[in-house]
Amino acid sequence: MITLSCKLELSSEDKEKLLYLMRRFSGAVRYAYNRLLEGKNQNEVQKLLQETFSLNARYSASAYFKAQAILSSCKERKQNPKKLVFGGRELFEKLCKKHINGKARAKLYKEWKEKRQGTLYSVGQANSKGNQNTRFVKVGNQWFLRISVGNREWLYAKVIRSVKRETDKWIDFVWRLTQAEQTGSWFPYTVEIKLRDGELYAFMSFEEVLPEITITKDFGVIGIDLNASPLHIAWAEVSRDGGLISYGQFSMHELLEKKTTEQREDYLWKLAHQIVDLAYQKGKAIAIEKLRKVSKGQRGDGKGKLRRRLHNWVYKDLLDKLKKTARRKGIEVIEVNPAFTSVIATLKYCPNYLIDKDTASAYVIGRRALGFKEDIPENYLKLLSDKNYMLYSIARLEKRKQELKIKLKQEANIYKRKAIKQELSKLNKDIELLDKHLQSLESEPSSQYQGSLRKEPVRGRSFDLQKAWQVLKVALVFPTLGKSFVRDFSPLRPVLVLGDWDRAVSKARPLSEWEVAQSGVK
Repeated sequence: MITLSCKLELSSEDKEKLLYLMRRFSGAVRYAYNRLLEGKNQNEVQKLLQETFSLNARYSASAYFKAQAILSSCKERKQNPKKLVFGGRELFEKLCKKHINGKARAKLYKEWKEKRQGTLYSVGQANSKGNQNTRFVKVGNQWFLRISVGNREWLYAKVIRSVKRETDKWIDFVWRLTQAEQTGSWFPYTVEIKLRDGELYAFMSFEEVLPEITITKDFGVIGIDLNASPLHIAWAEVSRDGGLISYGQFSMHELLEKKTTEQREDYLWKLAHQIVDLAYQKGKAIAIEKLRKVSKGQRGDGKGKLRRRLHNWVYKDLLDKLKKTARRKGIEVIEVNPAFTSVIATLKYCPNYLIDKDTASAYVIGRRALGFKEDIPENYLKLLSDKNYMLYSIARLEKRKQELKIKLKQEANIYKRKAIKQELSKLNKDIELLDKHLQSLESEPSSQYQGSLRKEPVRGRSFDLQKAWQVLKVALVFPTLGKSFVRDFSPLRPVLVLGDWDRAVSKARPLSEWEVAQSGVK
């Protein structure tokens, strides 16, 4: 869906007629909204609108659809529909304040009235030459918007619109209108007229004619991974057989310098075009994660720096722009399940290819889009059945738990205490996970366990592969690397390639006597 805008010019007399119609229509939308809250259906509401506001059938239907869209928007934002204020609650509350008066109050009141009463909306239909009530017509070399005001009376508003660049969608819109007049094959376009600062503007929405998708995942994919810390986009070119061809990054730090919404929108569009141009140049589809909702933390959680980064992470807006831009170039976009992509990337591909975790995540996303399943490497399977290593991992986590308890007692800042408590809670869950895993090792032969991890039907036992990756992450990352959040996973290479976990642990930090005793390692 594309939305374009233009300015309208009318004579003083015609403008008054149009403003009167807009006030009636705006009242009809508010009336329809309240009837929807009462539970009335579409036919009942439209009949009441025609009788009450003297609107034709098409305007009545448009008022109903507008009210329905407003109600749906309220529910999506989880707001109370009964508390909606037409014209804007913020402006209304400012007007209610007694200290605002004179010119300032008059300006606010005018703005509120324009938003509350200055709207005319007309849904388009192909069988009505695009739009019955508000139709674009060409008189000589000039375009006009023909507006129906009732009783078979039409106003002709002059369209003022300049073309700033060759790629302006207005050129396509005018060309399609011209072709429709010549061929009689019309396309529907919806028009909304708004009053702003005493001027009238028209906004046209219509479906874009999109090219056929020619670049598909049959040629391979470009895996895309969005990251908030550091703020960048990692990409990985994946061949159709799942191999890593090339990789790189797009920095997003300029986004922090964009202060206004328009600047940020423009920057995100440019970024989306850069990614699509890369995919087009390499002749490959685009693979992204299907991110629905990402937690951005809450105030007072002791992680203010991370929250600020997440606040600037406009992943949903960027992904929407990326999908639209790719579709316009005929490039397929595949959305994949994001579960455990970062875990698989850090444990399997970071130490193997010696790449950072963001690039590895993009690689996993690309492979998943091509249908590849990520099995656990053989040496990791052996590690999962190694009781000595599991005892060592539990001992390392227990020691970290004691350190955090001491730190919690010494910390006076209530917000930092919350962050420590959250880390302690996570540690308890991790220790519980490893304890359960260790118990399962003691109750089953190791050969049976390794077979079940490969999802082989050994003695009827089935193991969840995702849970195995989760156990691996808990058992490997902190016990081996000494930190929960790291970017260099190369120390895991001896474990992945040689199966030598003792060597990997020794590189990170020598074992203490207490840990040696707890783990049973000699």
